[in-house]
Amino acid sequence: MSYIQAERIESIKVGMLGGISFFLADIIFLLLNNFGLAKKWSILFPLNLNLGLNLALQLGISFFTGFLFAVTYRYIIRTDENPHLKDGAVFAFGLVRALVFVENSANIIEDFLPVLVLGIETIISFFITRLILDLAFSKQFIKYFES
Repeated sequence: MSYIQAERIESIKVGMLGGISFFLADIIFLLLNNFGLAKKWSILFPLNLNLGLNLALQLGISFFTGFLFAVTYRYIIRTDENPHLKDGAVFAFGLVRALVFVENSANIIEDFLPVLVLGIETIISFFITRLILDLAFSKQFIKYFES
């Protein structure tokens, strides 16, 4: 197997792990919001959607987001142990995704707290994904990108 093929396979493994990790973190927040915070703020009520296609689409996007984060994270950190680099990747992805909630908010003044909650949940989801990836790297289940 060539070096390029090996790197592609490793990127797919990393992406799948990241996608699953982010997907599971997102499901936890969906359930917490649905059965808790949504009673106060209807914007946090994602399961109000038609429990079929819309929810499947939202969770599919969640998996794809985690997949892309993980592949990018692998290339960003390489074998570097710089915690600022790792935190920067989490916050860069987290803030970009969180700002979508701000952009789509009809009334940012009125929706500020629930949008803030969604933003924090997003950053936490990326952080959980990062921790799982770091654990998998340390256990050599997945490999760092070698430059």
